[in-house]
Amino acid sequence: MKLKSDLRKCGDRKKAEILRRFFKTGPGEYAEGDIFLGIRVPVLRALAKQNQTLTLDEIRQLLKSKIHEERLLSLLILMLKYRNADLPEKEKIYEIYLRHTKHINNWDLVDVSAKHIVGAFLMNKRKDPLYALAKSEWLWDRRIAILSTFHFVEHNRFEDTLKIAAILVSDPHDLIHKAVGWLLREVGKRNRACEEKFLRKYRAVMPRTMLRYAIERFPPEKRLAYLQRARQTTRRNPFKICNKKPSQP
Repeated sequence: MKLKSDLRKCGDRKKAEILRRFFKTGPGEYAEGDIFLGIRVPVLRALAKQNQTLTLDEIRQLLKSKIHEERLLSLLILMLKYRNADLPEKEKIYEIYLRHTKHINNWDLVDVSAKHIVGAFLMNKRKDPLYALAKSEWLWDRRIAILSTFHFVEHNRFEDTLKIAAILVSDPHDLIHKAVGWLLREVGKRNRACEEKFLRKYRAVMPRTMLRYAIERFPPEKRLAYLQRARQTTRRNPFKICNKKPSQP
């Protein structure tokens, strides 16, 4: 595929080394063994716009790549295709996404794409797939579950975000703590009372990182009050669960 050779021409070894450290690719880390070329996201977005005519089969192959930027590029192209697709095509893109979450395996890949494809597709449909993802042993499935609800939050629909947050409130991994806290904060931007009702119920068991993210925009005295009433929970080793990869093609 010519696109792959074009990508390699854009690579930067020094940038790649920085990205490998930033995205935790070392032994035992959450992205162990991931490979980076060292390409900036604006370059990838420009390439995505130039390659929207790729077929879904070609994009699927790109998504299966061992190269991080190739997987990110595939998702950026899928997002552009989804935006302009008819309903049957949107469903195909959604299904490709959920069948290949094994390859959507870092926080930037999830965060850039989940709400635009999974959230958008499920907006006016049953949300059962999100609850299945929230209970997955695969870290990135769980992050997809909560990040997909960002699309609902942007339309002032909070129910599923709060229900999934409740499922994930005792999750062992820091990346889920941050994601859930972030989504609770987004709920609070639009409806503070709704967020605080959730916090009053779960603050005693919420990981401290999750709580800190959730209350980041509260007035200082209210933040302090929540932190003083909360307790730090004891958590299992996150890597025992987050690195169990799903059996997928």
